[in-house]
Amino acid sequence: MVFAALLAPTVVRAEEGGSGHYLPGSIASFIDAVPPTESFIVRLNGIDYIGAANITQKLPYAGLAVLGPKANVGGGGLTLLWRPPVDLGPHWSYAMSTTIPLISSNVSAGLNVSLPNGLSRTIDRSSSTFDIGDIVLMPIMLNYLINPDFHLDLRLAFYAPTGNYQNGSLSNTGKNFWTTEPTLGFVYFGQKNGREASVYFGSDFNTENQATHYSSGTQFHVDGTLAQHFPLLGGLTGLGVSAYDYQQVTADSGSGATLGAFEARTIGVGPVFSYIGKIFGQSTVWEVKWLHEVETENRLHGDILWLKVVDKF
Repeated sequence: MVFAALLAPTVVRAEEGGSGHYLPGSIASFIDAVPPTESFIVRLNGIDYIGAANITQKLPYAGLAVLGPKANVGGGGLTLLWRPPVDLGPHWSYAMSTTIPLISSNVSAGLNVSLPNGLSRTIDRSSSTFDIGDIVLMPIMLNYLINPDFHLDLRLAFYAPTGNYQNGSLSNTGKNFWTTEPTLGFVYFGQKNGREASVYFGSDFNTENQATHYSSGTQFHVDGTLAQHFPLLGGLTGLGVSAYDYQQVTADSGSGATLGAFEARTIGVGPVFSYIGKIFGQSTVWEVKWLHEVETENRLHGDILWLKVVDKF
């Protein structure tokens, strides 16, 4: 009984794990757009995130209430996208995709426990996991070509709970719940002036984590990119800035979130570099992006580094 009292976690309210399925910068520029013509695309996604929360702030991790968590999460994802020869009428095109991630997660935090004498103390815990993450299924990807420079992007994604998850573990690679994410994007890419202005609006609707009876609230996010593209190195090189604004718009719920609403928010901005050209005769697009979180609330605070490589067949 004394051992159980030492390890009993305090139930708290927050976006579970200090983050959701949404990854800032994952859909934010021309490289993420739906292809207008029949094609098969393979994309490699590399991401590295280093972040921490306020040392006095409690966040929920897989049923645990932890203090000042620090996380270093990296990984790679393989995206397979097919734009079939489907005719939806003038200006429309349809595609579908899936992304399979492999994640390395390293998390450390303090756990506040109650002692039998009525006092409490904080013990340090850490955990590391390398495993598959939650697979992203995108059965609906629609592109409407308004003119050669401007198009509308509509898509619907589902995050499946396929990642490794253990209740009580800090470094799970999966969330253990489903997320539905509709996205609306507007992409301008000047064929003559080389200017890009992209903006994507999305919202995440989450099911309950059955292991913790915790349901993270609905999230709304905006990602955008401004860039100038110009001929260089035998191709087209782009330099610009990318930014995002993420806001949790409804409260967390479920019996595991007994303290009520605890809505999260984060804003980030950083430079982006891209290259369009041919390598060994193969059409290839590269993008490197660094996003610094300038403002966060009830989440981890840190930096995100993206690398995206696209081959078109």
